Amino acid sequence: MNSILEMRGITKTFPGVKALDNVNLSVREGEIHALIGENGAGKSTLMKVLSGVYPHGTYEGEIRFRGQPVAFRGIADSEKLGIIIIHQELALVPLLSITENLFLGNEQAHRGFLGRGRIDWVAATARARELLRLVGLTDSPETLITDIGVGKQQLVEIAKALSKQVKLLILDEPTASLNESDSDALLELLLRFKEQGISSILISHKLNEIAKVADRVTILRDGTTVETLDCHDGPISQDRIIKGMVGRDLADRYPRRASNPGDILFEVKGWSADHPIHAGRRVVKDVDLHVRRGEVVGIAGLMGAGRTEFAMSLFGRSYGRNIRGQAFLGGREIDVSTISKAMGNGLAYATEDRKHYGLVLDNDIRHNVTLANLDGVAKRGVIHHEREIEVANDFRRRLRIRCSDVFQQTVNLSGGNQQKVVLSKWLFADPQVLILDEPTRGIDVGAKYEIYTIVNQLVAEGRGVILISSELPELLGVADRIYVMNEGALVAEMPAAEASQEKIMHAIMSSASKSSAARAAVAAAALNTGALESLQ
Repeated sequence: MNSILEMRGITKTFPGVKALDNVNLSVREGEIHALIGENGAGKSTLMKVLSGVYPHGTYEGEIRFRGQPVAFRGIADSEKLGIIIIHQELALVPLLSITENLFLGNEQAHRGFLGRGRIDWVAATARARELLRLVGLTDSPETLITDIGVGKQQLVEIAKALSKQVKLLILDEPTASLNESDSDALLELLLRFKEQGISSILISHKLNEIAKVADRVTILRDGTTVETLDCHDGPISQDRIIKGMVGRDLADRYPRRASNPGDILFEVKGWSADHPIHAGRRVVKDVDLHVRRGEVVGIAGLMGAGRTEFAMSLFGRSYGRNIRGQAFLGGREIDVSTISKAMGNGLAYATEDRKHYGLVLDNDIRHNVTLANLDGVAKRGVIHHEREIEVANDFRRRLRIRCSDVFQQTVNLSGGNQQKVVLSKWLFADPQVLILDEPTRGIDVGAKYEIYTIVNQLVAEGRGVILISSELPELLGVADRIYVMNEGALVAEMPAAEASQEKIMHAIMSSASKSSAARAAVAAAALNTGALESLQ
């Protein structure tokens, strides 16, 4: 099979860091090629070289596309040849329609009066419908991006790639924010593209997805090419891939810990919150929850179940309106009405969106680590810079943050290392209860193991951890006890030792069925009384 892409001897250096060192990558016509490695291995950097984000002249090595040498000065050059990259952070404008996003910068225009260009909205809308049909999206082209979920937004990005006559599609962690059904739909779409002769490069930390769709797998480690495995030679085990990624066998993905919870440390009673915009719409419903000393409590649920909304409304009322309920720490009711009061009373919340809410990206590691506890590095209200550097270096060593030094900007760190900076910030704040919202999203198995180890250390010190995760194996491997949430309410509670993925999903589906049945009964009653409008 002919190669559509050849990258040879690619070397890319940043100040103090060699991100890529003589990397080789070959992609065949009409194949799905997985590119994997630990965070910081160089995957995204390599794709930025390929797509022109890092233009020719800023790296060493050669790129050939369909046998011809290419030298891209920017993304526009690579897109002209049909090389389209979809980044993990989607490049869509929320308050524009699907049609407007599809053709932004690539407008469907005709020459108007006196030769002036004018957008042909009829043609654009018709073409948008055709593209949406190709990716299986049934929403109207006039729908605003802000009104559709992340899974559908991902499909809009792919439709946008199709509008540019894509030949090689690069997807960087496309399913990191998707639920299981949306992830499966996206993978099936890639397989359909493969049948049409479109090549894909898939960057993913979800090894089960790679096993499902990849034809070949290239593993990077520390900025170098380790090996390329051909899935047609036989099934490639996840353990085999992990060994290539981390350079060693990882026999147990979850570090073992003796579970010995103590007295109740933290408790929430009757916690409810309404949607911040739609008055009267409850998104968190009468939640009762407790965490014991030395315990990891997991919260399972599908996307949209209300887990993040609960955590944010609890942490300083940073989400929602008309919030009510009680919070207790050590049996004493505490005030969590503002973020500073919540922190002062022993709570910390590591957000699921580290780039927007967890970090100051254009600031360095040092300042991000100490940001939540400035008193810890200050004397008489003045920052003690030597102490700040000392604290940052301590967490750099303890959490094994890969960086040139603590003065490196966090925007230039890999996702896993950014997450370690977020955790460092909250660990330095010295909380009694740490809420972790999707703490391992988009990071590799090695970094995940290190984060699980940190969690174990916290509970060994008698602290409590609330772990929100969409990955059920993670909850089963790390948590002592699991709550199941659906439609804003806790619908089940079970010890992790007695839990299973099937039991958790059954609890979700059972509660959904009861909710639907209850709504249907109310609707029937409303029809009889002519009050159906009350349900709208």
